[in-house]
Amino acid sequence: MAKAPKTKTTPKSPRQFAVGTLPSREAILEAMAQQPTLDGKRDLARHFGIHGDMRTPFKVLLKQMEGEGFIARTRKQIRPTAALPAVTVLDIPADADPDNLHAFPAQWNDEEGARPRVMVKQPRDARVAPAPGDRILARISAGDGELPDYTARAMKILDKPRRGQIGIVRMDEDGARLIPVDRKQKEMRIDGGDLGSARDGDLVEVEIKLTGRLMIPKAKVTNVIGNPKSEGAVSMIAIHNLEIPYRFPASVTKEAEEAKETTIKGREDWRHIPLVTIDPVDAKDHDDAVYAEPDSDPKNAGGHIVYVAIADVAAYVRPGTALDREAYIRGNSVYFPDRVVPMLPERISNDLCSLREGENRPSLAVRMVFDQNGKKRSHSFHRVLFRSAAKLNYQQAQAAIDGKPDDKTGPILDTILRPLWAAYGAMAKARDNRGPLDLDLPERKIILDKTGMVVDVKVPERLDAHRLIEEMMIAANVAAAETLEKHKSALLYRVHDTPSQEKLVALRDFLSSLQLPAPKSDAVRPADFNRILDKARTDGKIQQVSEIILRTQAQAEYAAENYGHFGLNLDRYAHFTSPIRRYADLIVHRALISALDLGKDGLTDGEIAKLPGIAQHISSTERRAMLAERETIDRLLAQFLAAHVNAKFEGRISGVTRSGLFVRLRDTGADGFIPASTLGQDYYRFVEEMQAMVGDRTGETFRIGDDVSVRLLEVAPVAGALRFELLSEGSRGVPSSGGRQRKGPSSKRGKAGAYRKLAKRKR
Repeated sequence: MAKAPKTKTTPKSPRQFAVGTLPSREAILEAMAQQPTLDGKRDLARHFGIHGDMRTPFKVLLKQMEGEGFIARTRKQIRPTAALPAVTVLDIPADADPDNLHAFPAQWNDEEGARPRVMVKQPRDARVAPAPGDRILARISAGDGELPDYTARAMKILDKPRRGQIGIVRMDEDGARLIPVDRKQKEMRIDGGDLGSARDGDLVEVEIKLTGRLMIPKAKVTNVIGNPKSEGAVSMIAIHNLEIPYRFPASVTKEAEEAKETTIKGREDWRHIPLVTIDPVDAKDHDDAVYAEPDSDPKNAGGHIVYVAIADVAAYVRPGTALDREAYIRGNSVYFPDRVVPMLPERISNDLCSLREGENRPSLAVRMVFDQNGKKRSHSFHRVLFRSAAKLNYQQAQAAIDGKPDDKTGPILDTILRPLWAAYGAMAKARDNRGPLDLDLPERKIILDKTGMVVDVKVPERLDAHRLIEEMMIAANVAAAETLEKHKSALLYRVHDTPSQEKLVALRDFLSSLQLPAPKSDAVRPADFNRILDKARTDGKIQQVSEIILRTQAQAEYAAENYGHFGLNLDRYAHFTSPIRRYADLIVHRALISALDLGKDGLTDGEIAKLPGIAQHISSTERRAMLAERETIDRLLAQFLAAHVNAKFEGRISGVTRSGLFVRLRDTGADGFIPASTLGQDYYRFVEEMQAMVGDRTGETFRIGDDVSVRLLEVAPVAGALRFELLSEGSRGVPSSGGRQRKGPSSKRGKAGAYRKLAKRKR
């Protein structure tokens, strides 16, 4: 059928518009809405009486409107873009101006032209405070005739979906398949034409396509990330799977390289104070230094003065800069056994802000006065320039105190180290009186070779040198929170809530099954848990009880409102001591600079308004970092143990679910799974209050914390999954026959799924 000719409209008289002027955007959109046949540049020019020299600026105006998302173009046709719904999902670009946020619709039909730009309103009293890089659910308002065409008020900050599935390519006789790194996802075939340049062993990003009448999912490679094994970088799997930014944009690197060293101007000179750094042997950056001396004030006999100097990152990373935006997006540094993904470029973290021995460095420092029992009498903050007197590691400092000084620690033993230990001795008394939660769980350190593969797993000795630095950092963090509260300044707290009532009920049930006393009130304190731990230690049940008490705890996070730190038993606490690796500490530094009038690079009004959103974001990036580190360790240990299939190991039951038992190996700390269907010669039910699997007929019981012997049956290195066979017998108890089977903790289900796949494949 022939297309009907378009009816031309009679243009309005050009006299309606001032000679030599262009119509407004609003006038153009109104005309297109009232007369749909105005769908081309010529039609619009005729309608508005555009001719002569005005034609070019008019074309430019239409081009601008297209770029701004007001109109869309399909070949020669022009039309208004679709209107946004009243409530929609918006993405805020990571490089958006934090003080003037804009966003774009998360879902948009490209045929409608460019996505419309939406300005995000940020009232000071808003409950939701979005920031660059966030995805938000927002209420949309149409413009009032002025640009922008839309404004939005954030209703909720949403989690962003992962950009694509990540996996390892494996070649076989039938072609190629994808081994997903996500334990919850299934293997898929890759057609030959969809493999791209990927080779066997490559880590790739794929999109899923459904094929055939049965809509079978297959993978299509969209991006080759690299070969983790050949690069000696298993951590790259977690980095890409969890979308952790690991390359700095050129603008950030340029800004860091152009940074100049800070001088003494506007600072106190502390270069006469011999502060020292005490860090792990392999530390690459040093952001805290300490010094202590006896207090000469006769009113504080036996007291101590403790100095803590922290790298002045705020002097180099200013609000609104490219460095600041990138630091916010990352939220924190991420530490893997084979690499560090830093929050700040090396020029800042390992050079200008690293407290190097013998080099002038700017610092935000605190001077604290303690009495002989470790109670703090006063403190004050100072913006200083100082010079580290020595770079020490924990073992080196401890050896000197234990009577084995070396060439570096010998000359400073009496003048620096002994006074530090004397001050720590007093502070330790106050800590013991305060009674923080005493869960001293060992942390394993993975030792890698030059190729990035595991050669050993060790549990580093816990030294007084570690505790000294930890206690002095806690004191400095408390001082920061107290100072900012005193000045009625906004800040980010580090908070740790009390255990939930639901978890306390489960804890009481479990302790009752062990004939151990439990706290009767829901108003628990850390001291209540410490008494339980002491009793469990006496009764030889410390492993079971430690695991359960750890799981009873809430997760620490950042918040603009204070509700205390339960684990440390502190009423107020803020992270101040690691601004090189935590954005929260940088915010606290800026708040102190503003509150104490220590410079012009303090916390801005815009940042203060967005503190709730900042707290939510950096809490999320912290959880992401912890997950990435844990996943990487699982994969490294799985690779390490792949050569030991059928070997026997000693371990401990670390978790019990309806699906089976999780076992942690004693030597390596690797976690593996024993399916419930493979346990003994009975039918086993999960008894939640006991955190145990109990046999229906025999009463044979396997409960959390039990020591067991296992045989390694199968390894899935990419998923970081191990499957064990149980060799030990359980303890005898009351048969569970007739008992109600209950669901296990949901946090274990995803991992259990991967282990069950191993078991099915083996059987």
